[in-house]
Amino acid sequence: MASAELSVVYSDDDSHRPSRGVGQPGQSLHRIQEVRRLQGMSLRTAARQLETDIRSIRAQEQASTDLKLSDLYKWQRALDVPVSELLVDSDEPLSRPVRERAALLKVMKTARSLLDSAPCGAMRRMAENLVEQLKELMPELAEVSPWHSVGQRRSMDEIGRIGERPICDTTLYYSEAAE
Repeated sequence: MASAELSVVYSDDDSHRPSRGVGQPGQSLHRIQEVRRLQGMSLRTAARQLETDIRSIRAQEQASTDLKLSDLYKWQRALDVPVSELLVDSDEPLSRPVRERAALLKVMKTARSLLDSAPCGAMRRMAENLVEQLKELMPELAEVSPWHSVGQRRSMDEIGRIGERPICDTTLYYSEAAE
């Protein structure tokens, strides 16, 4: 049985013609990094939510990275946006609801930070009211944490730079002997 060939005939009207082929070098396939940054999510938080390392996160969020659908859906759950907002279909900016959600996330992080650092009294009550009002606008903001003031704490599974590049004991002994 001969295989059938599929050919597409375009009219003179280019409105139905694809604007670019998928998989061309340097082509933007998604806007994960843009959405992650817009929402104020750190690489470390993304790595924790996607249960992978930061190096993999950096590689995945490059706009030209051809992701598996399963990875795309993991990002969709982590960023809590429709998949269509992660895909590059045109040069259109992100939709209004996604931009507004990202803005509210940032405002809630700021409000939580104010609440944590506010002394007792009127300032604290004002910060509490602001947090409550934001939760009324968008109940899912209840789980948002404040901005990190010093940096993010490592989990027990993560090691610091000293664990990645340990110092030899002999280096310490030689420096003491030189004194």
